[in-house]
Amino acid sequence: MAGERSRYGLVVSALGAVLLGVSVFLPWYGVSFTASGIAAVQQIGDQVAAQFGNATLQSYVGGFHARLGALAGQQFLALSAHQALKDLNIVLLVLAALALLDALVPLARHASRVPEGAGASLVLLGSVASACVLYRMLVPPMLAGGLVSLSLREGAWLALLGSLMMVGSGVWSRFSSIGRGSPGQLNASAWSGLSGWTPEA
Repeated sequence: MAGERSRYGLVVSALGAVLLGVSVFLPWYGVSFTASGIAAVQQIGDQVAAQFGNATLQSYVGGFHARLGALAGQQFLALSAHQALKDLNIVLLVLAALALLDALVPLARHASRVPEGAGASLVLLGSVASACVLYRMLVPPMLAGGLVSLSLREGAWLALLGSLMMVGSGVWSRFSSIGRGSPGQLNASAWSGLSGWTPEA
């Protein structure tokens, strides 16, 4: 039964790695104009119309300002991690690929019983991925000097979910692998690991 739990943990970790890899190409941020960005664009339009335009152009610019003001706070563009995070998206893809290999190779080589130690690096890979995703969720990249603002989209949340699946399932697989022994053996090994004393001593 513990072996089955270990296999299930590796499968869930593989699904989490796939989800992380796919999320890189999904929208992470929604882009919208800030109030200061709208004001800056309107000021530039006024200056251009006053310097080069006639009354018709100035009237058109005034109507454009009114329509532009209604865009404040509304998303007009979506950016994926592949577009907005030039370096981090490569890191996430590498972490997802390594985690996928670490989860699938033991499953492919051992059809009946997953060996102890399988998926040992999944917790580390998932933790690093979770930290990277959380950082860019809490500290999004700055664009256009504060003229636009970024809001989180579904890609960032899916990346976090996939990373946490890797961590949780990796822990599950490790504990399932440890749990194959008898209760007495588990207690003895746990006690010896903490105190250095073994029952035979």
